[in-house]
Amino acid sequence: MSHPEPPPGSRPEGVHDEQEAARTVRRMFARIVPRYDLLNRLLSLSFDRVWRRRTAQALAPRLAEEGSRALDLCAGTGDLALELRGRSRGLVVASDFVHPMLVRAAEKAGAQHRSLTLVEADALRLPFADGSFDVVTAAFGFRNLANYRRGLEEIYRALKRGGEVGILEFALPQRGLFARAYRFYFRRVLPRVGEWVSGVRGPYSYLPDSVERFPGCDEFSRWMEQAGFRQVSYQLWTGGTVALHRGLKV
Repeated sequence: MSHPEPPPGSRPEGVHDEQEAARTVRRMFARIVPRYDLLNRLLSLSFDRVWRRRTAQALAPRLAEEGSRALDLCAGTGDLALELRGRSRGLVVASDFVHPMLVRAAEKAGAQHRSLTLVEADALRLPFADGSFDVVTAAFGFRNLANYRRGLEEIYRALKRGGEVGILEFALPQRGLFARAYRFYFRRVLPRVGEWVSGVRGPYSYLPDSVERFPGCDEFSRWMEQAGFRQVSYQLWTGGTVALHRGLKV
């Protein structure tokens, strides 16, 4: 018996096509901006700061090159972009298609006296020329794209030859007591706390669903290679709950 092909990207409940998925995700995240940073800290026990810092450190040699150009996709309120900015000797662009997220990112950049170039854009249709960036990153936003493979192709297009991608995403531990405890927290506790603190129904139930739908690390590595990336690798952190996927455009 044949099984249907999995969706090519994010599909919130009740959504069946790419255009509707993108509209739903945009509306969903626009509604939670006021409590977005608080919930990131609360639900991750502030590990989200550690993960973003590690990502920026992993890419620091490229960022430190004079005149480097970095693009942070699905930038949200700018946390990873600001980490990149602290290590960059060039341009850092933060891009997101949720306008209120970028407004908050601008406020945070101003408070930290760090310059970010903010661009409101869809990660599947970036307004940048081929080969524009030395580094492209995304932290916990890539899985929200309506088409994962097209997202990888667009990142590949935007990177210069010799450029590097770093995609930080949630993962699911597979074995042992910790894996069972984490899955219970992720499926049962996190959505309820997220809904209670944000006052918004939907986004924090969507989160565990989107993580479970996202390809496993080995499969995603194959997708990266099929998109053209070389020296593809991933690192699992914090008990296998998050992964940093890396690859080069050669």
